[in-house]
Formats: sequence, structure tokens, C-alpha cells
Amino acid sequence: MKALNLVLTYTRKYRLVLSVTIIAMLLLVAVQLAIPWAIKSLLALFSGSEITADALSTVGRIALLVLAIYLARAGLEFLRSYYAHVAGWGVVADLRKHIYERMQRFSLRFYQDKQTGQLMSHVVNDTDQFEDLIAHAIPDIFVSFVTLVGVCAVLAYINWQLALLALIPIPFIVILMRLYARYVRPAFRERQKELGNLNAVLADNLSGIREIKAFTREDEENEKVGHQVEKYRQLSLRAIGLMSAFQPVIAFFSSLGLVIVIYFGGHLAFRQTLSLPDLVAFVLYLDLLYQPVKTLSGSWEQIQRALAGADRVADLLEETPEPQQKQGSFLIAGRAPGAIRLKGVCFEYKQGQPVLEDIDLEIPARKVIALVGPSGVGKSTLVSLIPRFYDPTQGTVSLDGRDVREIDLQGLRQQISIVLQDVFLFYGSIRENILFGRPNATEAELITAAKVANAHDFITSMPDGYQTLIGERGLKLSGGQKQRISIARAVLRDAPVLILDEATSAVDTETELLIQQALERLIAGRTTIIIAHRLSTIRNADKIVVLDGRRIAETGNHDELIKKKGLYHKLYSIQNKLSESPLLYNNEPEDHISASVI
Repeated sequence: MKALNLVLTYTRKYRLVLSVTIIAMLLLVAVQLAIPWAIKSLLALFSGSEITADALSTVGRIALLVLAIYLARAGLEFLRSYYAHVAGWGVVADLRKHIYERMQRFSLRFYQDKQTGQLMSHVVNDTDQFEDLIAHAIPDIFVSFVTLVGVCAVLAYINWQLALLALIPIPFIVILMRLYARYVRPAFRERQKELGNLNAVLADNLSGIREIKAFTREDEENEKVGHQVEKYRQLSLRAIGLMSAFQPVIAFFSSLGLVIVIYFGGHLAFRQTLSLPDLVAFVLYLDLLYQPVKTLSGSWEQIQRALAGADRVADLLEETPEPQQKQGSFLIAGRAPGAIRLKGVCFEYKQGQPVLEDIDLEIPARKVIALVGPSGVGKSTLVSLIPRFYDPTQGTVSLDGRDVREIDLQGLRQQISIVLQDVFLFYGSIRENILFGRPNATEAELITAAKVANAHDFITSMPDGYQTLIGERGLKLSGGQKQRISIARAVLRDAPVLILDEATSAVDTETELLIQQALERLIAGRTTIIIAHRLSTIRNADKIVVLDGRRIAETGNHDELIKKKGLYHKLYSIQNKLSESPLLYNNEPEDHISASVI
């Protein structure tokens, strides 16, 4: 029921277009019913003992009438088909936009266990079925139903006893259609799900094509994709097999009606209780009666396939957007001072598996705070709570004394510039990717941001400069170049709160030094939170917060923490030893021995 309600909800916008479609369909049924009657009238002319001149003149009029009927049918079929498709593709477009808009409102928690290909399948493949439903299945069912009613009325007018006999197979066909819906719809739903899995595998493999080639995994991945293709083929054949078994049975029961009419109608004509023109008209109308029944069997398949897709779309739309936006949320006027406070904060991705516990942390406005600690202690999670990528399980996160959950979400995030741990660049030019931080920035501001991030020189050395296309996810750029473009994007945003989640993790030592000098200019006057890869880069932070075991283990500046000889001292010492090693000199330290401060 929820799937059908979803379809009806999105068709309301196209009521006028659908009204034209319905009127065209009603008129189409009327002209179709007129054709057998015209033939009946023609036969009646020749059933007399002699043919008069008036009868021949009537034949001409009947021929012209049939011609006009066929012309009208052609025009009405065009109106029905075109406007049904206008409504169908309109609904598909509206639904796709709504699904994407809804998906953007989901928190990062929603995407943790989702595959990109599956989500794409929801937006593209599942919604595509709605067009078949609105433009084909529903109009066909409507025309078929009205035709059935009209034909039954005409048959009853001709001979009601024979009409009742002709309708004997109808209850059996209705029962078959109910059984068909029970078994075929789940089969099509499984097929749609498997198509999503196939899309997911293809999306993963195409995104990771460099890794596949680097590790010579072509054969294994071919087999993996081939297995998924074969699984989808088998499920498709299962659904089609059920459909193929159903349609011949429907055709058989439909033909039984003709057998009944031939037998009993022949007896009635022999006894002269039914005229020959009436018998011929009855047979012609009977074809009109069972043609809709056959059409219904095909339309029923389209309906089940569409409703299977609608079920998946409805399930997705029932997901609760997170974080929730409160009505009457506080709107930040202008530029926020940027004081941040975390009080009693606990967080868990899954219930019973805490990531952060009892975090109390005060970050004064325009100060620099560094977060360090072993891998997996929740540093990136902690900074993700500030722009409300997640909400804490317990406790509060506040900006300038106000709980961030009470602040307008878009306004909150406009106060924050972020360089995430995993750099993501969109397909397009370098210019477009930097302007992503602030699309209305001037050319001078764009270039200044690139210079601050130490990206201007390598950008201008490229053949097309700032218009250079970087490929999907920045495939044409090195790790350090991607990182610097990401930093330029954050610089251009010019927000009062700056979060640097390993902003220099993907650059060499020389480039890191240049970026650090640029960041020192950028940090001035901003509340800055740094998650550092190398502890040497945060020595001048106003406060260093050391996380361990889901809690804050130590706080202080560099000198204070070194004197304490605690965890920070241990991590700092390990990195110093690694930097002195001839094997690792001027190289990135290996992840498993880098003191895990990423």
C-alpha cells in the first residue's frame, strides 16, 4: 500500500495532464466500440431479400464513418500516449530530485554501511519503473477496464444470456492475476535488489581501477563481476519465467469465451433466436472483451515490477533524516566569534560500542587546538560533532555558548571550513573545485587562496592552468596536489572556525613546510582545530589535547606535555627516532609505526 500511495502522491502535480490523458482514453474506448457496431449495421443491410440503391448509399456512409473512426482513434492514441509520457517522466524527474535531496539530509552514519552503486540504483533504476507504470500500465488498465464495462453492456444489449455465458472464464482470470501478484512481485523486487548489487560492484571496481591494475587483480574482479551479472540474469529469468507461464494461461482462459460463444451462439442462430449480424457483432465484441484481459496480464507485470521498485524507494524515503533540524532554529548573524565547548560528550556509531566517553573540552575563540593520540581513539569523530555530521549520544557541543542542535544547520556549517582526512575532488576543472568553497568568489580571491595553499605555482605550470580538468576524484593529480587544492578550497571559504583533519598528511616534507608557513597566516584570527600527522607541526599550538582510550588523557602545550613524560612524550619520541632513521629519512613513515597520530 505504501508503494501505491507513493505513486499517487507524485502524480498529483500532473492532474491536468492526466485529465487530458483520461479524456482521450475514454473517447478512444468509445470509437473502438463503434467499429463492430458499424460492421453489424453493414451486415444488416445485406440480410434482406434485395439490395436497394439506398442500401448502397448507406454502405458508402458506413465506410466514411469507419474511416473517420480510425482517424479519430489515431489522434486519440497520440494524445493518450504523449500526455501519459509527459506525466510519467515528470514523476520520475520529481522523484529522482526528491530522493537526492532527501539523501543529502541523511547523516554520515546512514552512509557508513551503504554502497554507492546501491544508492545510485535507487535514484536511477528503481524510479525508472515509475514511467512504465504511469505511461503504460495504468493507462492500459484504465482503457481495458472501461472497455470491459462498455463491451459487457453492448453484449448484454445484443443477448444477455449469451453475454453471461461468455463471462464464465473471467473469475478464473481474476484468481490467476491475484496469484500472479503474490509470486511475481517479490521476484521482481529481488531482481531490482540484485541490479543494485551489480551497480555497486561496478561502481567500486571502476573507482578502484588503479588498485586493480596495481595488484594484478583483473581476473579475480572479472570473475566477481561475472558472478554478479550471472546472478542478476538468473533472477531476471525467474521473474520472466513466472510471467511467461502466466500469460499463456490467461490466453487459454480468454479463448474459452470464444469457444462458448461459438457453441451456444451457433445454436441460438440455428434456432433463429439470434440473427447472423448480431452473432458476428457478438464475436467481434468478444474479441474486444478479451483483448483487454490479455492486455491486463502484460500490464500486471509492469505494475508488479514498478511496485517492486516503489517498495525500495519508499523504504529509502522512510529513513529519518539526521541530524534533525528544529523549527525556529537560531540563525547566526554575520561572523561567529568561534568559541567551542564540548561538555560530557559521549558518542557511539553502534549501540553499546562507545567511541568517545565523557569528553569535556573548551576551545576559546581564535585559539589553536591540536588533537593527537593513537589511531582509533576518535579524533576525527570528535571534530565531526562540531558541524553536526553526527550528534553526540550524550552531552552537548556548543558554539559561542549555544548548543549546535539549536542553530540553523546550514548557518552553522557556513561558519566552518574543513579539510577532511580523505580529500575528495569532483570531476571538473581545478578552478571549479577551488570555487566549491565559495562559488561567488572573485578571480583575485581564487588566486590568493591558491597561493596561500601553495598551489598557484603547480596550477599555472599545467597546460590549461586553472581550467585544467583533473579527472574523476582528481585522478590526474598527485596526493600532495589534491591536498593543496583542498586547502585552497577551505581558505576561500574564509570561515571563523577552521578544522584541519590531517591537512598535510599527503605531502612531502618540503611542500609540508611551505604549507605550514601558509597555514600560520591562515590560522590567524580563527578558531583552529588540528588533527596532526606529525607532532612536530603542532609545537606552537595554544593547547594540545591527547586522546587515549576514548577519553582525554592529557592537555597542555608542547613543553608542558613533554615534561609530563606521558603518552604525548612517548609518541613524540617515537617520531623523532623515525625521522632520524636513514631508512625513513625524508620519507613518509609507515602507518603501522607512525605512532598512529593520524
